[in-house]
Amino acid sequence: MTDHRDNQRNMPPLTLHVPEPKFRPGDVADFSDIDVPAAGVTPRPDETAAAGSMRDLAYGLVRVLDDEARAVGPWNPNLSPDVALKILRSMALTRAFDERMFRAQRQGKTSFYMKCTGEEAVAVAAAHALASDDMCFPSYRQQGLLIARDWSLVDMMNQIYSNRADRMKGRQLPIMYSVRDAGFFSISGNLTTQWPQAVGWAMASAARGDTRIAATWCGEGSTAEGDFHSACTFASVYRAPVILNIVNNQWAISSFSGFAGGENTTFAARGVGYGIASLRVDGNDALAVYAATRWAADRARSNAGPTLIEHFTYRAEGHSTSDDPGQYRSADEGSAWPLGDPIARLKAHVIGLGVWDDERHAAMDLELASIVKDAAREAEKNGILGHGMHQPFETMFEDVFEDMPWHLKEQLDMALGEKKAAGL
Repeated sequence: MTDHRDNQRNMPPLTLHVPEPKFRPGDVADFSDIDVPAAGVTPRPDETAAAGSMRDLAYGLVRVLDDEARAVGPWNPNLSPDVALKILRSMALTRAFDERMFRAQRQGKTSFYMKCTGEEAVAVAAAHALASDDMCFPSYRQQGLLIARDWSLVDMMNQIYSNRADRMKGRQLPIMYSVRDAGFFSISGNLTTQWPQAVGWAMASAARGDTRIAATWCGEGSTAEGDFHSACTFASVYRAPVILNIVNNQWAISSFSGFAGGENTTFAARGVGYGIASLRVDGNDALAVYAATRWAADRARSNAGPTLIEHFTYRAEGHSTSDDPGQYRSADEGSAWPLGDPIARLKAHVIGLGVWDDERHAAMDLELASIVKDAAREAEKNGILGHGMHQPFETMFEDVFEDMPWHLKEQLDMALGEKKAAGL
């Protein structure tokens, strides 16, 4: 019998490829290798077309705003100036909210915060494209969904401060909102758990003969999680009326997108293997995000199945207040990012339409900063994190079951007894 090892003795040893980002601290960022097609060149298929007929869309880039901030091409949603200005205002308000809450964390008023700077279009434009009663299953950087749906800033801040008006009663990490009345499912710190939940909700909506669809979001790193693939399988097999959004902002907390497979192909391409219609979209182009989301929503409502959308964008700041991106990436990456800033791009567009100008934009920024400041003052009247317990002690045992089972009652009695014995 031949020993195949004899034929392998002159072969090089096996090695593993360990992904490495292109730029590290001290490097000059250069994104010239990124292929950014001209706005308007990507074709727009019919919403009910077979997924296999649009494979190339997973490797291109849907863009609407050109270099002069004009809306061009077949994906142009032809929004009225009023709607475009509403999206611009919602994005600007989201950024103002982020700035205020970031400072609140630095002031010790809360323990944690996550900004979405540079990614505002991903959530805000989508919210405007969806119906108000469509169900959203967000990750932890889509606060723009709530803000675009005109949810109370004070209520959001109460949750961030974990104060006595916090609807989550201090049980959730700050920024992990849960607002059923706004169609905003509870945020989870466990990555991508919301994807199969969104698919299940969408399947239930279809089984009931409802007209509402679901949409969910995750970061590109989360596509390496098993829940991502489970969700894609069920969505594809049952043609669930769901929009599956991947926010490819290039970075997880300290590892770049290559660790999730971003060096090998696009993240939108992951949907191709499941037979899901897949789009890759300029995530910093609010009109492109709106158009892609509306297309996917129309597809879902037509019973043509799910859509996977990769939003190609950039995390302009740290992953969270617990992160220092200066430790692992080039300092000038944000300014070198070729797709620009979503607020600046939409601002230039509406100025070009003749319905906006720099003076009105500056006045709006001042107004929004004042609105956020007033909301923070109102929320802080209910307390801030770290200034004692804002909820009754026994509430930590409540709301898990409709009726508290015996073993939790027993634990509650023990905890209250120990609390009393400790003089607390």
